[in-house]
Formats: sequence, C-alpha cells, structure tokens
Amino acid sequence: MTALDTHSDVTASLRFPEGFRWGTATAAYQIEGAAAEDGRGPSIWDTFSRTPGKVRNGDTGDIAADHYHRVDEDVALMRRLGVTDYRFSVSWPRVQPTGRGPAVRTGLDFYRRLVDALLEAGIRPVATLYHWDLPQELEAAGGWPHRETAYRFAEYAHIMADALGDRVATWTTLNEPWCSAFLGYGSGVHAPGRTSDVAALRAAHHLNLAHGLAARTLRGALPGSAEVSLTLNLHAVRARSQDPGDLDAARRIDAVGNRIFLDPVFRGRLPEDLVHDTAAVTDWSFVRDGDLATAAAPIDSLGINYYSPAVVAAGTSESPSPWAGAERYVRFEPAPGPRTAMDWPVDADGLYELLVRLRDELPGVPLVITENGAAYDDYADPSGNVKDPERVAYLHAHLAAVHRALADGADVRGYFLWSLLDNFEWAYGYSKRFGIVHVDFATQRRTPKDSARWYAEVIARGGLGEA
Repeated sequence: MTALDTHSDVTASLRFPEGFRWGTATAAYQIEGAAAEDGRGPSIWDTFSRTPGKVRNGDTGDIAADHYHRVDEDVALMRRLGVTDYRFSVSWPRVQPTGRGPAVRTGLDFYRRLVDALLEAGIRPVATLYHWDLPQELEAAGGWPHRETAYRFAEYAHIMADALGDRVATWTTLNEPWCSAFLGYGSGVHAPGRTSDVAALRAAHHLNLAHGLAARTLRGALPGSAEVSLTLNLHAVRARSQDPGDLDAARRIDAVGNRIFLDPVFRGRLPEDLVHDTAAVTDWSFVRDGDLATAAAPIDSLGINYYSPAVVAAGTSESPSPWAGAERYVRFEPAPGPRTAMDWPVDADGLYELLVRLRDELPGVPLVITENGAAYDDYADPSGNVKDPERVAYLHAHLAAVHRALADGADVRGYFLWSLLDNFEWAYGYSKRFGIVHVDFATQRRTPKDSARWYAEVIARGGLGEA
C-alpha cells in the first residue's frame, strides 16, 4: 500500500469517479529556493521580496523549501501519499533569465529531472508555465501592462514544449491571472507592487492575450494527445442582500473578478458592463483587432482555484484597491463562520456554487480543482507530530462539495490540494502554512501532518467517509 500510515477510519461513502485525478500542487518561487544558482535570473518576486516593508519579516524565496536540492525527497513524499498527479510551476527566469533569448540548459535540466522522477514514481506531471515569477527584465521593459510581454511569454511556452512535450501531458498557461494583474498592478500588495487601475486592466488584457498566444503555440508544438489548460481563481461573490445597490456591487465584482477572463477566453469578447464600469479609467484602446479571438483559443479544461467566498454590499473600498472601476461602489463585508489563519472564511458551499455555475455557463468544458486548501497555525508537538484537525475538516467539506457538484452534473475531472509543502506564502513570507507536509525552515526537515495521512487514505479508497 502506498498510503502513509493510517490516521483515521475512512469509508468510501462518497465515491469519486473511476479515473478521478488526485493531486497536490506547488509553485516554483514558493518552494524551489536556489534563487541565484545555475544561471537563474531575478524575477519580480525576488525584487519585491527584497524591498523593505513589502514582505512580512523581510522574508524572501531565496531558499524557501529548498525543493531545488530536494526533488527526490519530495517526489518520494508524493509517492507515499499515493497522488496520481503533481501540479508544479516552471520558473520562467530559471529557464530564460531575462525573458528573452535561448534557454539555460541547467534550468531545463532541473525540470527534466523533476519530470523523470515523477514518471518513475508513477505520478503524472502537470506543468504550469506562469505562477507569478515574471523575469525582472521584462518588468523593467513594461511588464504585463506592456503588450510585448505576451509575445515573450509565447516564445517561452515554445521552449518548454520543446523541452518537456514528450513527457508532460497537461500544460497550464497561467495561474490566477487576476492576482497577477490586480494584486500586482492594482493594489500593489504583490509583485511588482504597482498601484494603477489602468495598468491593472492593461495587464489583465495582455495576460488573456498571452494565454491565447501560448495555447496556440503549445498546440503546434505538443503531441495531439496533450492537454492545454488555464487556471483562474474565480470569485464566489454574494450580495449582502437583495437591495439593488448590493446586487449591483456583486455584479461589478463579478465583472472585474470573473468575467474579465471568462468572457475573452470562452466567448471572445469583453463584458459590456465591465467596459462601462471602467470608462472613467480607460477607453480599452489597448485591445487590438484580433486580440479577443486569440484569447479564445480552445482549451481542454479549466482549472479552478478556490479558498473562500466574498460578501459585498454597496459602499466604498479602501484605496489602492484591486477592484479597478468598482472601488467607489463596493464594500466587502465579513462573511459568517469560522476562519483560517489567513482570516479567510471557511465556506465550502462557495466551491459548489462556482462549479454549478460553470456547469451551466460552460457546457462541455471539463473542470479541475487546481488549488484548494487552508492555512492554520501548525506546529510539531514534542513527539514530532503535527496535528491539524481544522485542515482535515476544511478539506473534507470541500471535497464533499466537489462530490455534490459531480452528482449534480458538473464535469469535474480532478482535485489538486494546495499545498504539498509549507512554503513562502508571498507577502506573508513564512508566517502562514498551507502544506500538508510541515517544513522546519531552519533544518528543511519534512514531517507529514495528520492531513497528509488523511488525504492519503482518501486517495487510496477513492472516496470520503464521515468528517
């Protein structure tokens, strides 16, 4: 049996379909470390994290979970978990240090070694091309608000398809472009730390364009059996009440949080209400003929990242805000119920609501939960165990929501738990722990938490029992 040691009784009262993909996920900058080794160039997160005051405790991803030097150990952990799939991201500046020109062989060799280890362990590699680590030189040239970045991304996609296309069957172009655009260029709480509504909207469009260009590039370079995907962190938005102002607030957030990506990618158009809502910010003249058709390049599945819902009402948000065009009309309200260490509400119904919405709005598009998980204040007890019952309860509730959506006709093909390892949690540094494997960052010792044992049992039995 490949599962970790038994943690609790799990019966298969909620069975998942045969062939359901059970995975876990990570991101390059959050775990790899080796920030200046083997030719890797600086990314916007290297620059941002080294800027005083940007990241809690002055933490950086210079070492992170040292995955770059511990690939074999981490793949062995996954093998013990019994995961069928592993979703990792490629560090663009490790492969192409400036975002231009030929690849660095040592960078490609690292990912070849990772993929080979996964395949040897019987784990299906799922590659994400972009998880927020833009090469710093491209940011200096304009970053995502600059159209040229989309074309550089397509060239990078071609490099990776040539290098790993014979071994990686699923390729995700972008992870959470909303965060890249609106946290990076709108509110400035993520790298590169700019605060401009128009820059955020330009970045969102050029990320859509980059996705479409890369999807077309991948189609031309990969075997016909390869899957091309995109991952969005769609917002489960709820109006505080049925008051017209509150309902309009929810519509505005849905436009700039969800439909700004869904409509170009799946319908080849911009939402009309978004264009109207943002008219005081931009005239959208940066959208050129053919851009939206390019963004709508067909994909094989849509990845969904979900953590918590949002409750909104008529009002005003703090500035700078990630909600371009909505700041003067929308206020976010506290959601009821328990909260994680991130102060995010725990509500699995939001995931069910998103999956059912996509079932209805995107018929025929397979869905994959590409991230779902929770941060809690985990610690190793004197005996070396890491007990995390809150995380187990969170995961159980959300997997039950996925099962309910499946039963109601949503075409969900897999679930990737976030995250395999405790890691560098962006602007929170190392203060928040999402992993099902505890990492002592002083020693890099890995300790599976109770949630890892629980997840291993769920995978082994293909279903859920009682919480």
